Amino acid sequence: MATLVRWDPFREMASLQNEVSRFLGLSRELNGGSNGQTWAPAMDVWETDHDIVYAFDLPGIPEDKISIEFEDGALTVSAERERTQELSQDKVYRFERRHGTFSRTIGLPAGVSEHQIAAHYANGVLEVHVAKPEETKPKKIQIGVGGSSLPTIEGNAAQN
Repeated sequence: MATLVRWDPFREMASLQNEVSRFLGLSRELNGGSNGQTWAPAMDVWETDHDIVYAFDLPGIPEDKISIEFEDGALTVSAERERTQELSQDKVYRFERRHGTFSRTIGLPAGVSEHQIAAHYANGVLEVHVAKPEETKPKKIQIGVGGSSLPTIEGNAAQN
């Protein structure tokens, strides 16, 4: 005997999302899900005439909890947002604000040095300005006239 099951498109979409997330190795915790231990803030990137600017939304995080490191052409921004537990007699219905630590690494253009990176933090937004490296220009090689520009190498053959 066959059992009929009512089709629920939302359940199908949630199932598909879970399968894709499992396939890609992602979890809801990365976006502040159930335990909130790991999260990634929103980031914008834009270009000016002289800089590439990376802006991170970090509201509620004190400046001393933010770390910016540059190593091997990669910029790593990490921070920690602590959960506030100031509940007296209030009832909590839902926790959606993300907390915990995050770390995000961004590959920078080749030729960038640490002296070309500056960061500013105001109103919960961290802006990291990376100066564009100078483009490498081809070097012109002068051709010698009559072979006189190359030194002559002389030597004796040694027999073993």
